[in-house]
Amino acid sequence: MNIVKLALAAIVMLGAPAHTPIASASDGIEVNHLGVNNTLVRVTGDSRYLLLPVQESNDDARINLLVDGRLDKTINVRLAKSKVDYYVPLDLSPYKGHEVAMNIITTQGRSTVREAKEDVCWKDMTLSDTFDTANREKYRPIYHHTPKYGWMNDPNGMFYKDGVWHLYFQHNPYGSKWQNMSWGHSTSKDLINWTAEPIALEPTGLGTVFSGSCALDTNNTAGYGKDAVVGLYTSAGASQTQSLVWSKDDGKTFEFYPANPVITLESEARDPNMFWDENAKQWVLILAHAPEHEMLIFTSPDMKEWTLQSAFGKGIGAQGGVWECPDLFKLKVDGSDEEKWVVICNLNPGGPFGGSATQYFVGNFDGKTFKADTDASGNIPTKWMDFGKDHYATVSWSDAPDNRRTAIGWMSNWQYAAEVPTMQFRSANTLPRDLGLFRAADGNIYLASAPAPELLALRDKLTVNVRRTNIGKKAKTYSLPATNSGACEILMDIDARKSKQIDLVLANNAGEKVVMAYDVAWHALSFDRRESGIVDFSQDFPAVTVSPTFEDNGKISLRIFIDKSSIEVFGNNGQFVMTNLVFPKNPYTALSISSTDGNAKIENLKIYSINE
Repeated sequence: MNIVKLALAAIVMLGAPAHTPIASASDGIEVNHLGVNNTLVRVTGDSRYLLLPVQESNDDARINLLVDGRLDKTINVRLAKSKVDYYVPLDLSPYKGHEVAMNIITTQGRSTVREAKEDVCWKDMTLSDTFDTANREKYRPIYHHTPKYGWMNDPNGMFYKDGVWHLYFQHNPYGSKWQNMSWGHSTSKDLINWTAEPIALEPTGLGTVFSGSCALDTNNTAGYGKDAVVGLYTSAGASQTQSLVWSKDDGKTFEFYPANPVITLESEARDPNMFWDENAKQWVLILAHAPEHEMLIFTSPDMKEWTLQSAFGKGIGAQGGVWECPDLFKLKVDGSDEEKWVVICNLNPGGPFGGSATQYFVGNFDGKTFKADTDASGNIPTKWMDFGKDHYATVSWSDAPDNRRTAIGWMSNWQYAAEVPTMQFRSANTLPRDLGLFRAADGNIYLASAPAPELLALRDKLTVNVRRTNIGKKAKTYSLPATNSGACEILMDIDARKSKQIDLVLANNAGEKVVMAYDVAWHALSFDRRESGIVDFSQDFPAVTVSPTFEDNGKISLRIFIDKSSIEVFGNNGQFVMTNLVFPKNPYTALSISSTDGNAKIENLKIYSINE
């Protein structure tokens, strides 16, 4: 074995990053340094992937990919300078039989070409016919959707067709920080098990691919065929414009409308979300006029020609940050035949506990204009869809079966999303939630987010089953499942009418804990993660979040989902919800329950382990 192979073998044994190069950069790769910040890399080998070494602390290098001497695309990659954190793949299969080169411009300060040559990326680039996506992350969730690798934020473009749920998402396939916005794509038949699909949309000359929506064109209004999948998304370049795409293979790939963009404005607007209005026989689109803190409503007969009809939102609701990622749909109020319309409005920053969050408005829509309901004082109240810190960019699937309105969110917060303690990937989605409306004790109508019924299939063994037990000052403790890194589901019915406060503590043997407290008089549930585990990666992460419980009788039901790095609390069948990330050094092993100033009753307590 030669010296190079011996050295590489030693590196592997010492625990090198995933995808350690198995050949020197000279094998099928030719590197030519043109200056201190400019390097030309020719790919002469015949492999499926070029693996690019990434160092997250670096600035982006701009890579112009040349095919037969012509620019094919430009990507930004944090090429490694002093160490390799991980590798990302550049797929070369579309260019088989062609001349491929990369003209790379870096921004790192160097005094000489000799210094530039010392960057580790030049010797650690490698060709490979495979790319290993095996999970190496301690905090990758067991049962939440995540990208196989790279960065993910907003879910978008979601639709249901022929038994398959399609989930697209804002994706950087060339690193685990925000950049190179494309539409990643996953599919599922049960909202639990997800299959990673090829990237569906990549940047064009109009810009990168921001959020948008897809819908089934049942009436062939756009001319691409009955039930064609048609999408609208924001092209984000020097300006933000809206572009139309359509698919002839059920959303795996998309064709671009040649006359894009179909909507242009003089100011920034993004994240188009459209649906078919059967009453008016036209398409309706809601678009976030981001810096103006409002939503614009358009109509169209064919998804190509759009007419601005109205604007909604000026001066109402939370106005602390830009408005984006809207949704507009109709729901029945639980227990009645009354129907109301809902506008979902994601906001960043300006959430109730800092950073990004999802607000919504309930009201009426006449096909052109949305008018929000007022409360008893004549004001339009600010309402939050989730009272945790890690629920954002929530939108719903179009064409869901059985008239369901099923939604999913991005489970993170812009305050620290790029700094959480993962590296191979960043970010997961929330659990899918079925939406409904209910009238609370204060007379107002609110949005409920109940766990999708498919999630019942996650349950494995019933490890705790307790009925009608009294809870006092001395805590009662129950063991959590040890399998699958402590992932579990907890169900609990609490009667606290004779108590002032119920404390629920999730803890491990390292002294890390999450404390949830139900304040009976204030009808509120708090969630304290300040000692939950690793919290020092951001000053904004240690936090206490608080949710109203929307009851007036001292009784609540909780359904708590624990995964490796998240806790989602659903109260009273989704009438209140809190979603929070946690990063315990060891899984939580115990649930302790106690009561302050009086006894309470646990009517029912069940804990299920989770199928992986």
